[in-house]
Amino acid sequence: MAAGVPRVFVSHLAGVPVFDPNGDQVGRVRDLVAMLRVGGKPPRLLGMVVEVVSRRRIFLPMTRVTGVESGQVITTGVVNMRRFEQRPTERLVLGEFLDRRVRLVETDEEVTVLDVAIQQLPARRDWEIDKFFVRKGRGGALRRKGETLTVEWPAISGLSLEQHGQGAESLVATFERLRPTDVANALHHLTPKRRAEVAAALDDDRLADVLEELPGDDQVEIIGKLEENRAADVLEAMDPDDAADLLSELPEADKERLLTLMRPGDAADVRRLLSYEERTAGGLMTTEPIILRPDATVADALARVRQQDLSPALAAQVYVCRSPDETPTGKYLGTVHFQRLLRDPPFTLVSSLVDSDLVPLAPDTPLSEVTSYLAAYNLVSVPVVDESMSLLGAVTVDDVLDHLLPEDWRETDFDSGEAVGGGR
Repeated sequence: MAAGVPRVFVSHLAGVPVFDPNGDQVGRVRDLVAMLRVGGKPPRLLGMVVEVVSRRRIFLPMTRVTGVESGQVITTGVVNMRRFEQRPTERLVLGEFLDRRVRLVETDEEVTVLDVAIQQLPARRDWEIDKFFVRKGRGGALRRKGETLTVEWPAISGLSLEQHGQGAESLVATFERLRPTDVANALHHLTPKRRAEVAAALDDDRLADVLEELPGDDQVEIIGKLEENRAADVLEAMDPDDAADLLSELPEADKERLLTLMRPGDAADVRRLLSYEERTAGGLMTTEPIILRPDATVADALARVRQQDLSPALAAQVYVCRSPDETPTGKYLGTVHFQRLLRDPPFTLVSSLVDSDLVPLAPDTPLSEVTSYLAAYNLVSVPVVDESMSLLGAVTVDDVLDHLLPEDWRETDFDSGEAVGGGR
């Protein structure tokens, strides 16, 4: 190893920023590309998969990497922006090596790969994989049983064979710091086999958040490979409008079976949304806005707004309604905007602050009118009521954008860039 060049474990590289010599950020590391070699030689590290600002994934050769240290990667500044395409002879280190079950050559004992170490060869810019951090037995990164040890490349066997039933705990651990949309991006670029393994390893809430950011085809593929009770649990954890959109893509029999397995209250919300036309206020709305009774205070409202799992659009305003305070509610009285809540004393009743000038929308309002309404009044969400003025839900600007953009906008976003064979 060259003097001053430390050994690097690849789990520490996931998501780190990549900078050019001027200090400008090029993107973030999403994976590493290696090539297996014959004759017992350690795999050669070819380069890194880097996600640039446009969310395009490009290939950065290791020959253009001048430094890997202090939580960052430095390049020569010359970057080819063509989209990365994995070649048949290449392996993704994070996506394919972590959680692989291999065997120790000396004892023939099965171990699980938890991490991989890379090193730079002396006097060159070439890199290779030289060590593996493994756990004995069949447990992954989240299992505490079993001895862990670091072994050299020649000490293991079985890495070059495709493996069925590969775990995903170590790979999932590298996703912990990523936003759901970034995890979705990573899943989109995995093989269907590996995508199913990672989805199985994510907990229900995390998988629900990630599914909401995936293209429709990926959503259907993943939900179809889950055991039915697990699929129902994940659908319950999704926002009702997103769950309804996903279920609408399934065959009628599969949709009905999953709805039957869901909790009655969650299933009722989704069924209600499925009853509306897709490109209407009813089809776009969420059934879980912040709803308060007239005797609630500003302090109560701010406590609800602070909930961590709320999107910014839903947290921007609260809806005041007579009991019950779940959709469909009693009579809708009006809206209180977040800024108004910040200006009044905590003990003030929200009923004294309602904006009743904001006319709510009917559930059959077409998308074009919903869009014009949000734009005209500079709103990020708008209430939807029925003929009796009961609040049914709220349409948020992010849901409107989802339907204004082309149907394949998520695939275009993930795969943007010129598709060139080999990607480099």
